[in-house]
Amino acid sequence: MLREMRTNLPTSEKKIADFMIEHPEIAISCTTQQLAEKSQTSGAAVIRLCKSLGLKGFQELKLRVAGDLQKHEDTGYRDISPNESLETILKKMTSNSIQALRETADILNLQEVHRATKALYEARTIHFFGVGSSAIIAQDAQQKFMRLNKNVTTFSDVHMAAMVAANVTEDDVVFGISFSGQTKEVVNVLELANRNRAKTISLTRYGQSPVSSQAGINLCSSASKESIFRSGATSSRLAQLHIIDILLMCVATFQYDESIKRLDQTREAIKFIQGNEYKQQRAGRY
Repeated sequence: MLREMRTNLPTSEKKIADFMIEHPEIAISCTTQQLAEKSQTSGAAVIRLCKSLGLKGFQELKLRVAGDLQKHEDTGYRDISPNESLETILKKMTSNSIQALRETADILNLQEVHRATKALYEARTIHFFGVGSSAIIAQDAQQKFMRLNKNVTTFSDVHMAAMVAANVTEDDVVFGISFSGQTKEVVNVLELANRNRAKTISLTRYGQSPVSSQAGINLCSSASKESIFRSGATSSRLAQLHIIDILLMCVATFQYDESIKRLDQTREAIKFIQGNEYKQQRAGRY
């Protein structure tokens, strides 16, 4: 969190972040005033840093740093090397994915998850929108929420998404997905939705961004770094898919009996379609 937010912080907060990154053991034993003195800032700057990170206070920040210090496994996203063996590629990619999921669980704001769940549960229609690889996350979300009998759309075409956003109401949810948080098309679609008073949700990497600033509810995944072969980006997509799954399960618990019924119905419908296709194929052979 500190490393990811560092470049966007004011000078005084950046100095505190740098000190905590370089001297985490010392930082967790300090009071607010002691940390301010060691980083040559002020107690108020320490409190502001905690707010910038979306934390309740300095104690929560220290607990998170202390928790990281307890992790003994080799962390850090690793890319492949020339002539890498299949075994080491398997281990590296698995490690990257697991780390992305763990980091996402650490930074995910449960209050925002609850707000997003409530909005999705109550929505007349849910519109998921993403561009490029984020469109894959949007399509996955559409397929999953449709199984709960939710009215869901997703469009990778920007003009189609703009037309949808232009006609939403306060009973709808527009869900913008962008790992970087910089995708202009997603920013513009959310801005259109806000004009019509629709509920807006963003799913981005951790930290403030143009996309998150346009959304009323912000969800963040691990801010893993992209490497040469995009293993970090692959891991981040898994983290975003994980958040979609979490939201799906949360909505399902709001309407548990209904969800079980709908899931069973869709499962049987797919079996029926597959069964008829098989019968038609056999009939064609003879």
